[in-house]
Amino acid sequence: MQVLTRPPSGFPALVLNADFRPLSYFPLSLWPWEEVVKAVWQDRVDVVATYDKIVRSPSLEMQLPSVVCLKSYVDQDRSPAFTRFNVFLRDGFACQYCGEPGTAQDLTFDHVIPRSRGGRTTWQNIVAACGPCNLRKGGRTPGQAQMPLRRTAHQPSAWQLQQAGRRFPPHFLHQSWLDYLYWDIELEP
Repeated sequence: MQVLTRPPSGFPALVLNADFRPLSYFPLSLWPWEEVVKAVWQDRVDVVATYDKIVRSPSLEMQLPSVVCLKSYVDQDRSPAFTRFNVFLRDGFACQYCGEPGTAQDLTFDHVIPRSRGGRTTWQNIVAACGPCNLRKGGRTPGQAQMPLRRTAHQPSAWQLQQAGRRFPPHFLHQSWLDYLYWDIELEP
């Protein structure tokens, strides 16, 4: 086991709800090691798995947790926040006019009914759009621009956003996280 003499970086912990499911899949529910050590000290979490690293203070020596579970259940049925990121996640990070995939940096959001025509900034009136489609549509409705939507804009549930997030796995997954991220996928025979 390696003992760390300087502060570690890059050792986040996967945070599970009290039912052992991740709090979120995209972005993945990760806490920096400092927050995890604090939560362990405050007895808010149980350590489920650890890294092969030790941190020390004058009064404490601890293996860095790689997976922690909240002691109190966080209700996941609350309405998701109306954010650009959640709109892009709902729409699968793809333009709802042409279907081209994009990133949060590439995509814009578009008012289906333009604000100039009384359209509001709500779940039911905002969709992800690529820059070229957003410019082409301009201040018109999709019908006027002859640009039909691929999916109707709607307010997703927290569960729907969780399911959408599972389609975008993070670039790095620590081995100790795998059992908790994909526990409900079909196993190979």
